[in-house]
Amino acid sequence: MGVNKKLNFHFFAMAALGKGLSGGDRIFIELARRWSKKYPVTIYVWEEGREMCRRQSLVSKRIKYKVWRMKYWGRLGFVICYLARVVRAVIESFKLKLKNKPTTIVYSASDFWMDSLPGWILKMRFPNITWIGTFYLAAPNPFTGFREQGEIKIPSLKNIVYWLMQQPIYFLIRSWADLVFVTSDPDAKRFPKHNRENRIVVVRGGVDISRAREWKSKRVKVSKIYDAVFQGRFHPQKGVVELIDIWRKVVGEKPKAKLAMIGDGPLMQNVKLKIKNEKLEKNIKLFGYVFDGPKKYRIFSQSRVFIHPAIYDSGGMSAAEGMVWGLPAVSFDLEALKTYYPKGVLKARIGDLDDFANKILTLLEDKKLYRETAEKAVALVKDYWDWDARAKDVLGEVKAYVEKT
Repeated sequence: MGVNKKLNFHFFAMAALGKGLSGGDRIFIELARRWSKKYPVTIYVWEEGREMCRRQSLVSKRIKYKVWRMKYWGRLGFVICYLARVVRAVIESFKLKLKNKPTTIVYSASDFWMDSLPGWILKMRFPNITWIGTFYLAAPNPFTGFREQGEIKIPSLKNIVYWLMQQPIYFLIRSWADLVFVTSDPDAKRFPKHNRENRIVVVRGGVDISRAREWKSKRVKVSKIYDAVFQGRFHPQKGVVELIDIWRKVVGEKPKAKLAMIGDGPLMQNVKLKIKNEKLEKNIKLFGYVFDGPKKYRIFSQSRVFIHPAIYDSGGMSAAEGMVWGLPAVSFDLEALKTYYPKGVLKARIGDLDDFANKILTLLEDKKLYRETAEKAVALVKDYWDWDARAKDVLGEVKAYVEKT
């Protein structure tokens, strides 16, 4: 292929913040990790983004980091730091010099302004480059909030601001991005022109199957401690508060049932208070954020079921991480999850906490169903979720576009 030796990737990931790892962060890190084996990759970040990449061991002789110093602004609060990163990203975008050719690939790691505006500015300055815009989660309708089938209600100021902030970037990506990366098939419909012209790439995500196999091969069988495990941001869309209500129902039928919760976020205090009020301290263990490695792998291997209680989502890679360890999963029957997880997951009616709890209990009690669902989960991950295969497929679509240009 003529473009193989010429591709040059530029990743803008200024939105990275805190110790957590968003789905968009995970996608760009795993793509950069694998693409850098053949092609030069430059990653534009601030200090926290560089630290995030360090924690994920994103190192290669072909990866070069451009770290924009912004740590001072981080001490002034979220809003000030957000705006400062946007301004800095815009200023630096006007200074960068890139080769004006399709093989120069600019990748915006998120639809936040500090990642997407540089992509658009560089596309205006260098019209022949290839700009990859990403749109991994559409801001919810402010009148329904983070619920796929939510009731109409008075919108919160936060939800209004979030929705309004995304609209300009949505317009820029629709109008100027050469390729658009989304995480599920339903999201492709948001970009009808790109969809018609085959310029939508459904990335979906992946898991590192080889790492799980290596860890398991070095250990004897681990005893099961937790009946279920959750992993994700403690955020309204992830259904973490609802999960406490669900687990209370599980404990009502199975008093000693234990749940492991991995993650952190803005709802951590709400979750702690809910656990205390429901007197579930002995049934739920909070681990906080746990990095990839032995501690997380041990928790997964000690669990029986993976819980994905998201109430508003464009997909979600966390369930696939659990499936690597042979865990069947339970989720709500969200639209995106129909294509994300066609098997290996029992789907509860959206918003029906009783149905969700019953599906967990059924998996724990029905050995045949558990075994069949677990086998399907492992097969799904093996066939569709291996990061090496996903990164190769996505790269193939980028190459195909560049060759046509």
